Amino acid sequence: MAQIIDGRAIARGIQKEVKEEIEGLKRRWGIVPGLGVVLVGDDPASHLYVRNKEKACKEVGIQSDEHLLPALVSEKELLALIHNLNRKKEIHGILVQLPLPAHIQAEKILQAVSPQKDVDGFHPVNQGLLLLGAQGLRPCTPMGIMRLIDSVGCDPKGKNAVVVGRSNIVGKPVALMLLERHATVTLCHSRTAHLKDEVARGEILVVAVGKAGLVRGDWVRPGAVVIDVGSNRIPGGKFVGDVEFESAKERASWISPVPGGVGPMTICMLLFNTLRAAKESLQREG
Repeated sequence: MAQIIDGRAIARGIQKEVKEEIEGLKRRWGIVPGLGVVLVGDDPASHLYVRNKEKACKEVGIQSDEHLLPALVSEKELLALIHNLNRKKEIHGILVQLPLPAHIQAEKILQAVSPQKDVDGFHPVNQGLLLLGAQGLRPCTPMGIMRLIDSVGCDPKGKNAVVVGRSNIVGKPVALMLLERHATVTLCHSRTAHLKDEVARGEILVVAVGKAGLVRGDWVRPGAVVIDVGSNRIPGGKFVGDVEFESAKERASWISPVPGGVGPMTICMLLFNTLRAAKESLQREG
């Protein structure tokens, strides 16, 4: 029977550390980390997510600068806002909430954000630095996943790690982070032939596809550490992950729940990245 990885508790611990560092930064240098938040349109899920991020910022002492734009805003106007935030010294991180309206090229907007302020870790420069194993701001959810794995005392070195999902936001970056930690990594996806056999090899299993119950519990290798990134609403309003939780926990050694696993870590690592961006700006100026 698996033990449950409490993402909320782990996130609270990291947020406490971030808050203490921010207080020290303010006392010693008079700097308050600033996060520019850009939200376009009226998507309820995006608004809820941004509210949660702003609440978390307030709790740790990050100054949140929110920009709510109408769905019909032009790409040119949005780019002008991004360039303005890039120039502001008091803004250390910029978050553009996705998805953006169809008439706006998300890739173009994300590339306009300064790599040094790209606290989501989506800019091609930061993605490239990750590929090279170099220092840069890294995507929040993959960083949170690695913290969850570390929290249960699991060292990826020498282990077979299976990642199901190949997105630029989660699957590819977490595969690179596991490789960096000397795991032997297999990257799968929803069209992988014989997915069951690939999953069964994973001593570490990360699933991030967005399809409820894609990975059956009896596929899981006995003793595996399972990180379920999926969050899928099913009839009745309940949220479930990509892994069949009840049967998987009978075989895994550790498993992250949905909700309460990866979700809290994503916001937590956004705060971590904003603090890091503020400290690095101080180093550049000093």
